[in-house]
Amino acid sequence: MHRPMDEPVHEVFPSAVRPHPAEQPGPWPTASPPGGLPDPARVDPAVLAVLLARHGWQRRGGAPGRYSRWTPPGPPGRSTSLLVPDTTAFPDSEDLLAEVLTALARSAAPSAREVLVSLAVPSDEIRWWREVPDPLTGAAGTAGAAGWTGAEQLHGAARQILLAGALAVRGRAGYHGARHRRRALATLGSILIGPAPGGRDLTAFVPVEAGRPLAVRLYHALHAAREAVDYQRATGGMEAFDTAVEAGVSRELTEAVIALVRGSEGAGIALDWAPAAGTPDGCPARPEPVEFSPGDLPALRRAGARYLRDEPAVTVRITGAVVRLRRSGPRGAGIVRLRVLAGAEVSHVRLELDEEAYRIAGQAHLVGLPVRVEGRLESRGGFRRLTRTSQVVPVQVDEEERDRLMKSLQENVDYFEEACTGDEGPSSGACRARGVRHDPNERPQQGGGGPFR
Repeated sequence: MHRPMDEPVHEVFPSAVRPHPAEQPGPWPTASPPGGLPDPARVDPAVLAVLLARHGWQRRGGAPGRYSRWTPPGPPGRSTSLLVPDTTAFPDSEDLLAEVLTALARSAAPSAREVLVSLAVPSDEIRWWREVPDPLTGAAGTAGAAGWTGAEQLHGAARQILLAGALAVRGRAGYHGARHRRRALATLGSILIGPAPGGRDLTAFVPVEAGRPLAVRLYHALHAAREAVDYQRATGGMEAFDTAVEAGVSRELTEAVIALVRGSEGAGIALDWAPAAGTPDGCPARPEPVEFSPGDLPALRRAGARYLRDEPAVTVRITGAVVRLRRSGPRGAGIVRLRVLAGAEVSHVRLELDEEAYRIAGQAHLVGLPVRVEGRLESRGGFRRLTRTSQVVPVQVDEEERDRLMKSLQENVDYFEEACTGDEGPSSGACRARGVRHDPNERPQQGGGGPFR
């Protein structure tokens, strides 16, 4: 279940299901078991025992082969223990499991909720922690402010790391920029986040069905980054970062690790596989945590700059809908923005066209047709700019697709801008056709400025 961290929780399992925010920064939704308590008939006692041990619960004896008794983390004797059957072969096993699940739901221990989440949806668990000094005592409100700031930073860094892993699943690159970002963000929609008390620890639950490739890629990438940093600090060479790209290391990952470590005395990431799904191929059953320190930051910064500098431009043939037209006068070259429909894993691109190509783009926009254009997708600016453009031609589409494009452009009229002067040229017509008001007294901006910069 999803509930923003800044909302009060008045029930153990919130009933409202809320989508994961795609682009919003700040706190993520917290994790609660989807759909309420898991079905006791579908709970494997062996999986439950593994999860309890993983989250710090202590086994306190029991009858071997029949049941075991577990107590939550912390001093003994303060909480009710759990009686967990070792097998489902006995008649009362399901009843015992139902009692265990109810007791976990009522438990005040944070680990109880995490166990229930992993039972409800088999998930790989990724845990981040930061070693931060205790806030100075004696100043009113200092501890609370430091805890909130630390939680914000930890949430942001964790999200960046998961996004870097999702991008690496889509393709290996030293710098992804805007490529694959929409699909990578969609991958994060199913991930649940546990609370981050004091900004020191945070756990993400990555569902195995949708997110196992992300967890595996992130495991390989983090260990490759750790080895590359060690090599650079020992030898001064950056070659290990070049080979680490195949493991999933990128500028996005190095920047995310920097964000995690900055302002701390050290940070780490640990990963545990979902016991119900087993260990993925090529990975150890119990992966070692990966830790980074402030002394690693110079190497990570150098690697990020290297990835940004060395990632080559890509030759593409893009089909896109014209959503913005801009030029400094009624004649000459102009700037066009396309919403990409096919040909590149980015959402929008900006390109400069000569007068003839600009006219073609404007007319295609007026009649609701996309255009096809060839060029080089430049890494500078995040692969959002197309250069060396050629062969700008309208693309014929069926009537249904054309109506859909026209409707989409009309619904997004607020995003369509025109700063041309005079009453001539296709772009002035585009303003009138879309209902965009143009101030005749507005001075045109030179050099294709405005929203494309």
